[in-house]
Amino acid sequence: MTESDKVKKGALSGIKVLELGTLIAGPFCSRMLAEFGAEVIKIEAPDNGDPLRQWRVLKDGTSLWWSVQARNKKCITLNMKSSEGQAIARRLALDADIIIENYRPGVLEKWQLGYDDLKAINPATIMVRLSGYGQTGPMKDLPGFGAIAESMGGLRYVSGHADRPPVRVGISIGDSVAAMHGVIGAMMALRHRDVTGGRWNSKSGDACIAGVGQMVDVALYESVFNLMESLVPEFDHAGVVRERTGGALPGIVPSNTYTTCDGENIVIAGNGDAIFHRLMLAIGRDDMASDAQLVRNDGRVPRTAEIDGAIQAWCATQSIKNALQILTEADVPVGKIYSVRDMMNDPQFMARQMFEQHAFGDGSPIKLPAITPKMSVTPGQTRWLGPELGQHNDEVLRTLGFDDAEIAKMRQNKII
Repeated sequence: MTESDKVKKGALSGIKVLELGTLIAGPFCSRMLAEFGAEVIKIEAPDNGDPLRQWRVLKDGTSLWWSVQARNKKCITLNMKSSEGQAIARRLALDADIIIENYRPGVLEKWQLGYDDLKAINPATIMVRLSGYGQTGPMKDLPGFGAIAESMGGLRYVSGHADRPPVRVGISIGDSVAAMHGVIGAMMALRHRDVTGGRWNSKSGDACIAGVGQMVDVALYESVFNLMESLVPEFDHAGVVRERTGGALPGIVPSNTYTTCDGENIVIAGNGDAIFHRLMLAIGRDDMASDAQLVRNDGRVPRTAEIDGAIQAWCATQSIKNALQILTEADVPVGKIYSVRDMMNDPQFMARQMFEQHAFGDGSPIKLPAITPKMSVTPGQTRWLGPELGQHNDEVLRTLGFDDAEIAKMRQNKII
């Protein structure tokens, strides 16, 4: 990274974000804002902080995931069970452009940090609330995790093979999808605030010039539900319940996973009409390429098993290298199923600079995933890795006017 790159301002430079959340959905939402220049202050409990710090693979007692999930954030500790901690959080919230939280509904209200509490003082308040079931409804008070959201939102029902129980995707996709919905909602709310007046001046307290803020209510199960394509109209109009179909894309033929002779798995998407013709010629099935019934997708669907069988029979005679070469030359969409090892050595990943090289405080190297999306003028960047617990306590508290003696007293009283 050049010196000029280091001083580039992100698209969200000047935007202040307060994060009140743990684990995945809320922190991932604010992480994306931080990657594009927002100043994110994350509040953690003074004892052990965000539980994500101890999840999965650790280095020196801290999760490697943490280096990504908390990059670019300023982390402070506050005892939110104390009135002093709540008061400090309230000051930070009133000065923020966006508050992101993923507690159970009602928790912030107990601390006088609810949306209505803050909006009464700052009408430009934008609060992104991520929870399992949303802020309303009979299930709103239940604990909601990504796994439950994926199940209720319909994703798990259609994941896996028809003759086996549903399976999970290998990541916490329910949380991550909700986080992205939160980012979208925050950006739309920010736009609306600015066109209706702009940011509230917290120092002058002049609320009359403030824009109109709003609450962004993101339910994890609804975020998953939003991905479910034609699920609802197919059932409502045609009585069709989409079922598990393994690696195939139901009703769009052929699009499936096949195994080559060297035991590798390959995805072939030959579902376009012209693509299907080229695919059949490439695998030596001229009879299928010229079959009038198979010219269009609606004719191919009843013969899905036959078509998949033909493709698999051909793949079983080819190494993955040969299969990829032949189908690529035939202009058929095809790809190997990548592991992270494959990614780290792949020319496309390299050309797109999808890995960033960094170093921990002790100098040991660490690669992180690069920031997406790629922007030509205001790209995101990693300014620092996930901080230590309470690393930015003094810096943030001093901006609120506390002096060293007051900060030391807070530590003594276990407020921070």
